[in-house]
Amino acid sequence: MGLKLNIIFMAALFGLILDSSNIANSQILRFEATDNGAILPQSDITQALLKAWSNACASTSPSKVVIPNGIFKLSGASLEGPCNAPIEFNLQGILQAPPADANFTGGDTWVAFEYVDFLTVSGGGIFDGQGKPTWGKDCAKDQYCGNLPINVRFNYVTNSIIQDVTSLDSKQFHINVLGCQNVTFQHVKIIADENSPHTDGIHIGRSTDIKILDSNIQTGDDCISLGDGSKHITIAKVTCGPGHGISIGSLGKYPNEEPVNRVDVKGCILKNTKNGVRIKTWPDSQEGEASDMHFEDIVMENVGNPIMIDQEYCPWNQCDSQLPSRVQISGVSFNNIRGTSSTALAVKLICSGGLPCQDVEMTDINLKYSGEEGEITSECKNVKPTVSGIQNPPACVTIEA
Repeated sequence: MGLKLNIIFMAALFGLILDSSNIANSQILRFEATDNGAILPQSDITQALLKAWSNACASTSPSKVVIPNGIFKLSGASLEGPCNAPIEFNLQGILQAPPADANFTGGDTWVAFEYVDFLTVSGGGIFDGQGKPTWGKDCAKDQYCGNLPINVRFNYVTNSIIQDVTSLDSKQFHINVLGCQNVTFQHVKIIADENSPHTDGIHIGRSTDIKILDSNIQTGDDCISLGDGSKHITIAKVTCGPGHGISIGSLGKYPNEEPVNRVDVKGCILKNTKNGVRIKTWPDSQEGEASDMHFEDIVMENVGNPIMIDQEYCPWNQCDSQLPSRVQISGVSFNNIRGTSSTALAVKLICSGGLPCQDVEMTDINLKYSGEEGEITSECKNVKPTVSGIQNPPACVTIEA
């Protein structure tokens, strides 16, 4: 037993993904979340789950918390570590959040995993946020959506893997990643209607070595969004759409934001999204940096604004758009971006007049306009990209602020 645990810990130490198969051959202690009186489907499983997690987390051997097939109510759960050994949350059934009407005020968290090392979330089950009744609220005017629960939070989780689970109809973000390190999401599904506001699929902030692989995200906001402090992020073989695309930012709204560095987006497909791949910062912003960001082998299918840098991002006119952004963008490459654009303006690189973008490369851009009238075009402002290979639309002419 001791030798097998040492193997697991050494694998994670060297940055390898903790696969549940690594501990499958060990003696795993199993804790059924339905063993404590919440056995029937449609029961409230909250107290049983918290007790099962507490017992599993206290185990000195690898453990597994199992939620079997069926539909179970869950009012909310903070599943906290640190735990004494690797732990798996095995969701086979459906967890349902409390239903909500338009006046719902349930707080900003439904399920949270916090301060856990060597966590596996798996099982093929569904986190059902039951968010549809809340989506009609006008969040832009009163910021009400900020008080709605995120389906699943990962706070300060390390050396972990989340795989083969679905997030459905969240009331706000589906998955939020904060302060995490060496965490992989793979074979994850995220599903919500195109008209669901503020339902970002996966939002990452102040986290390092995060991978999102082989996943499918359909939602009403950004499929994936990266906040400040996102470093060494890999997004590969993700299918996105509907939604607002894959976004870095928005950045610069708050003081003391941490730099964004080393982001690789590759081999992804975007379908019928409002935007493609973009970097966005606020004008009149706080100081910040975003560097070493690369978008490669991306297929666009009827996508609006397929390639975008927007340093004049100012939704709902909540800023002074006349003052330049103070976020320095540098080291950006767009390589082998192809497909169709639903907007005539397919490439839009709008950089800061105070801190023009540096070291931007455009290689083999081949986009066609899917509209009936007009020609596909590009626009640049405060940036002089280096271009090579195919350039369709033709490379843009730089406009100084």
